[in-house]
Amino acid sequence: MAGHSKWANIRHKKAKEDAKRSKVFTKIIKELTVAAKEGVGDPTGNPRLALAIENAKSCNLPKDNIERAIKRGTGELDDSSSFEEVSFEGYGPGGIAYYIEATTDNNNRTVSEIRHIFTKHGGNMGTNGSVSFLFDQKGMICVPSEGLDKENFLLEAIEAGAEDVIVEEGAPLFMVMTERTQLFHVRNNLEATGYTIEQAELVREAMTETKVDAELARANFSMIEKFEENDDVTNVFTNLLMDDETMNAVEE
Repeated sequence: MAGHSKWANIRHKKAKEDAKRSKVFTKIIKELTVAAKEGVGDPTGNPRLALAIENAKSCNLPKDNIERAIKRGTGELDDSSSFEEVSFEGYGPGGIAYYIEATTDNNNRTVSEIRHIFTKHGGNMGTNGSVSFLFDQKGMICVPSEGLDKENFLLEAIEAGAEDVIVEEGAPLFMVMTERTQLFHVRNNLEATGYTIEQAELVREAMTETKVDAELARANFSMIEKFEENDDVTNVFTNLLMDDETMNAVEE
């Protein structure tokens, strides 16, 4: 896709997330709790929990926090909180599609806050199914690129089971995309090969993207930032597409 950098279109979001370390911890703790609640507390029999534990370790989440989150999910630790996973769909400025994932202990509050952000920033919240058909759920694995040979990594990632590999020049991370059900398997294969895994998670990849200019990009980034500041929101996915020139203009 000449002139269109996949990394350019996600690096803004990645930088925002990295700058909010406490939010990253909150997201991981919620994921540990929900994964333990929906499966079992033993990661050997719960791939989702095993993945969450590895991500927690990669972010240096203290062991005690990991154990408490798991016990909260299995019911061994009763602190009166009960998290559930919810999703929201809608459109932002310029008709950009939004798929938002959240984990909440008060759905009415979260619905109200998400709707308010959509409305305030020139978008509108839709019903379930209104944009989900535009996204495909995939696994995404982030590997620090420093010191790695691009061609060698590409071959070994494919060998590990990757569906697609994004290895752009100058990007601090190589992105490995997998089928949804293969995320845990490919992650383990890459780690066994000797690669450092910064993060591995399920994402929503837009099947059809909408190109925007710098003005529309800024308007959408402003709304994305407000969503990501919300404590209940865990992921924000859009079908926004920028070329390198637009991305550079936005970052000036």
